[in-house]
Amino acid sequence: MLQVLACGAVVFPGLFFAFRRILPCVFKHWSDADVVLVSERLVSSIHAIMATTAGVIVVSSCRGNIINDRHWLATYFVIWYGVPYMTYDIFAMYLSHYYRFRVKGHEDYKQHSLRTVNSFVRREFLLVLHHIALLTILLPVTLFFRKDQGDFFIGCLFLTELSTPFVSLGKILIQLSLQDCWLHKANGGMVLFTFFMCRIALFPYMYWMYGRHYGIPLYSVPFHLPLSANLGNSCILAPQVYWFVLLCRKGYRLYKRSRSPDASPVAAVTDNSKDD
Repeated sequence: MLQVLACGAVVFPGLFFAFRRILPCVFKHWSDADVVLVSERLVSSIHAIMATTAGVIVVSSCRGNIINDRHWLATYFVIWYGVPYMTYDIFAMYLSHYYRFRVKGHEDYKQHSLRTVNSFVRREFLLVLHHIALLTILLPVTLFFRKDQGDFFIGCLFLTELSTPFVSLGKILIQLSLQDCWLHKANGGMVLFTFFMCRIALFPYMYWMYGRHYGIPLYSVPFHLPLSANLGNSCILAPQVYWFVLLCRKGYRLYKRSRSPDASPVAAVTDNSKDD
């Protein structure tokens, strides 16, 4: 088990290191911040594809009896790749934050320090909290408190990663100054669609499937579940709704700009900065 966990801990930092070495050879004009950002996004997309694939396999294998049907990936993907990735990604997000502000010339970012770490945590508090919550809540629930039940729902949670490659592609297209092309606009539509379906609508769907299994209506399902399950789902869903609102606002701004005859490419690049 430790060997498998170690393997997962090597895969994502290894990919990140490889991209950081390869990208400057291809895009020689990119800064360290550019390289780190795109490297982080590429690794995130790889993990998302792996998680989505595992989710599809688990969900399709456990649809007969959503409570008691089992699939080994529901537990072992979390151990092998979920925990190592979430741990790695906190570090990768910090590096992206650090180099972004270092390139901008901030005095505090001439070297790593507690101040730079504190600044990162304050600016990216919700994302850091999201990652830590998955490590401290989802992992124990997956391993110890499910009583070998609910693999179907763990597989559904894997599917929340489906939107990540589209979010990453959008940032990479901006990095390549392709934010005005049709691909970026089409990708924006896919971001909103996949984010809504797999990170928001997925939760009512899971409640509906639970109700169908026990023969109870959807509105009665929350009263049939333990309070801890409802609170856990609410804690996962709340930031997803917040991020979806931010995505909709950004999409609306870009739509208004595209309809405005006075819109300029410079303004588009500025609004689509990596800080979004």
